[in-house]
Amino acid sequence: MRILLVEDEEKVSRFVTLGLNAEQFVVDCAKDGITGYEMTTERPYDVLIIDLMLPRLSGSELISRLRQNRIETPILVLTARDQLDDKVKNFENGADDYLTKPFAFAELLVRIRALLRRRSPSNSLVKVGDLQIDLTARHVKRDGKSIRLTAKEYGLLEYLAINQGRVLSRTMIIEHVWDQSFEGLTNIVDVYIRHLRSKIDEPFERKLIRTVRSAGYTLSDRNGE
Repeated sequence: MRILLVEDEEKVSRFVTLGLNAEQFVVDCAKDGITGYEMTTERPYDVLIIDLMLPRLSGSELISRLRQNRIETPILVLTARDQLDDKVKNFENGADDYLTKPFAFAELLVRIRALLRRRSPSNSLVKVGDLQIDLTARHVKRDGKSIRLTAKEYGLLEYLAINQGRVLSRTMIIEHVWDQSFEGLTNIVDVYIRHLRSKIDEPFERKLIRTVRSAGYTLSDRNGE
């Protein structure tokens, strides 16, 4: 899952980013509203976390502009303001939830996961053949048998499953599953694909993870290699 954090306070940005990275979210950061808007229109995100007091374009204006342009990504507002009028205004602009500073990271995490569940409750279970992935519980089963994955293995499988049938390049996988510290090290994708195959495919007759020569990988229930 990829999150955009639009926050100009360095301490808050670092605190949130480190915490979410530890929970296996990939976090991009913007320090002002204009940059946040540009980043949101350039790539899809699963959740937006937006502070209200931003330079160049306020958080309230950013939220309003995003909704006017039909960007429906769930938005969690972070702010030091606790007045009811502010909350009402931002909910009317299109915010989905509101968290007042200072806050505990555990509460932030609960609210993010609630937004993810609310966004797609009917799509929380992804199936590829006899492989089942519960996106909310982060639980994987194949042929009725539970499969234990590491956090990065799960992140890779989830990305493949959500895009099942689509060929994903190594660069696309790196950008979505890993942060920028792995930029250029696309061979790590091959390593984790091997790990994933050993758990998802090798114990079963039908193989789901396919290599597309010179292109990347895909997860599909169709025949072929």
